Amino acid sequence: MSDQTFVLPDLGEGLTDAVIADWLVAVGDTVTIDQPVVEVETAKASVEVPVPFSGTVVELHGDPGATLAVGAPLISVRPDEFAQHRNEERAGSGNVLIGYGTSVEDQPRRRRRRAPAPGSGTAAKVISPIVRGLALRNGVDLTTLSPSGTGGTITRADVERAIATPAPAPAHEHRIPVTGIRKAIADKLGTSRREIPDATTWVDADATGLLEARRQLGGRQSVSLLALLARLSIAALRQFPELNASFDADRQEILRHSHIHLGVAVQSPRGLVVPVLRHADALDTVTLSEKLAEATTSAREGRLTPAQMSGGTVTLNNYGVFGVDGSAAIINHPEAAILGVGRIIDRPWVVDGEVVVRKLTQLSLSFDHRVCDGGSAGGFLRLFADYVENPVAALGRL
Repeated sequence: MSDQTFVLPDLGEGLTDAVIADWLVAVGDTVTIDQPVVEVETAKASVEVPVPFSGTVVELHGDPGATLAVGAPLISVRPDEFAQHRNEERAGSGNVLIGYGTSVEDQPRRRRRRAPAPGSGTAAKVISPIVRGLALRNGVDLTTLSPSGTGGTITRADVERAIATPAPAPAHEHRIPVTGIRKAIADKLGTSRREIPDATTWVDADATGLLEARRQLGGRQSVSLLALLARLSIAALRQFPELNASFDADRQEILRHSHIHLGVAVQSPRGLVVPVLRHADALDTVTLSEKLAEATTSAREGRLTPAQMSGGTVTLNNYGVFGVDGSAAIINHPEAAILGVGRIIDRPWVVDGEVVVRKLTQLSLSFDHRVCDGGSAGGFLRLFADYVENPVAALGRL
């Protein structure tokens, strides 16, 4: 019975390759139809890929860290007689991504890591609880030891030798391959710096009224501060639509977008990502807050799909969460503007001729000077600052 080889599928969004992050099965494991077998990292997301066959794994085509092109062999499976019959009946199943494709009966699945290489020590056995306890008390990682006992057993002498051997001095350099999302960030920001003649303008604003508006809106349905800022930025963009645009260098044209697809910069464990809220200009404040909460949670948990990070027309960057006041942010190419909001802190401010303590924030705007001039950029930022200082009046006009 011939082996069946599953190739790396097209993961969408024009992606041509992916990096093997981790195998979830090992050679010799039995897999079922649509079982996730590998986690791959693309330029936009981390994705678990299921196999459309069932049977026994006979070959994994690539080690963790290897880059595979779409269409390259990924995993080979040898079906048994029953599995072959099921595969023929279920021809065309072939999930591509988790959550899409065929519906099959749920079966228990275990995440399996790649089998350790011979001699690596990770497959060694510890029979004696005394040996295990000795290692635990002295902070010895049993998976790093080379077993000397019969059948790959770690002995007391192995542990004592590790205790007596000083740990190697830390290396002074550590090279980290730039792949996946980190590479996509580097490429995009590099393109932005090379192609966009950007400029930055900023202004201080009294956010006392903004915090009060959030408190008033926090009754039955909580509205986040980020949602209010997003809502006010949308209102200002309606008055300055030239900033909701892109520059087409090939055709030497300015493309002004008819809808606002708002990107929100989020720091995730995999780096800076920008989930996009499509048609954000059509959402009310409460719905916008809910969509933002869903997007930021997905970003921080690494669950964003490539489609959820594409198609933005302008970006909002709340760098105040990092405790900083300002930033000349890099524009998210091919957009024309990125709006930044710094931390909100107590500062002296003049109100009606008197110096009082107010909640101050610094707002910044980096913009593509090919798309608009300083007058439009300054006008937009000043209007946004006015909305921050008097959000109730601004929201009432929406």
